[in-house]
Amino acid sequence: MDKALGRLSGAAGTLAVATFTANTCLYTVDGGERAVMFDTLRGGILPGVINEGTHFMIPVIQKPVIMDVRTKAREIPSVTGTKDLQMVNIKLRVLWRPVIESLPRLYRELGTDFDERVLPSIGNEVLKSVVAQYNAEELLSKRGEVSDRIKKELIKRGEQFYLTLDDVAITHLTFGREYMKAIEAKQVASQEAERQQWVVKKAEQERQAVVTRAEGEAEAALIITSAMEKTGNAIIEVRRIDAAKEIAGKLANSRNITYLPSGAGGSGASEGDDEPES
Repeated sequence: MDKALGRLSGAAGTLAVATFTANTCLYTVDGGERAVMFDTLRGGILPGVINEGTHFMIPVIQKPVIMDVRTKAREIPSVTGTKDLQMVNIKLRVLWRPVIESLPRLYRELGTDFDERVLPSIGNEVLKSVVAQYNAEELLSKRGEVSDRIKKELIKRGEQFYLTLDDVAITHLTFGREYMKAIEAKQVASQEAERQQWVVKKAEQERQAVVTRAEGEAEAALIITSAMEKTGNAIIEVRRIDAAKEIAGKLANSRNITYLPSGAGGSGASEGDDEPES
């Protein structure tokens, strides 16, 4: 009985030691994470980066610092001024991640909340410097160019803080109320100017038509005058005959008009008027 109790107590002691060792001497780095080691005997943060997996540490003397190295998205808002002194609200979407090889220096200089310290600061700095080189109208017409310049400048600034920026894009761009009203007024004025140009063109076309018609009538008058000088009144008689034929043709086609033959044989009224003398 005593031997059994001794074995049981030995197994319990071994298990306790194993549990203590697992809790205090082992640590795990999960997927998408890296660790840096703080060592009190060797002067703080060690230069190496610890990869994923389970690792051994010396209790009390060493302490691992787990850091997330996956790509994250962050939105950076800013209110800045353009080259023509217009205020603009702009937002950037940044996909970023820390440089794994530089994690010891990153933690030593900025801590674990480095993204809160760095990204808003450099984002606003780059936005203000780039946007100030463009007019408000150019921000709309050259949005792609502006976005590329902001991306290049922000990548350069991120490298100084051991950050890699995978993508930078403008997601929101609005101007102040006064500028928006000015844009609307400009659009209305442009439409009115186009309408006035159309009115002017229409009036010019009508004037050209009147001129052309007058020139045609003048030319016709000259032709008639020349013909009368050559033939006398013959052309007038011809025109009169043509007009009479046209009128007769219209009257002949009308249903409300009846023609009575004229002459001695067909004048019934004249025959009825001649009564025999008594």
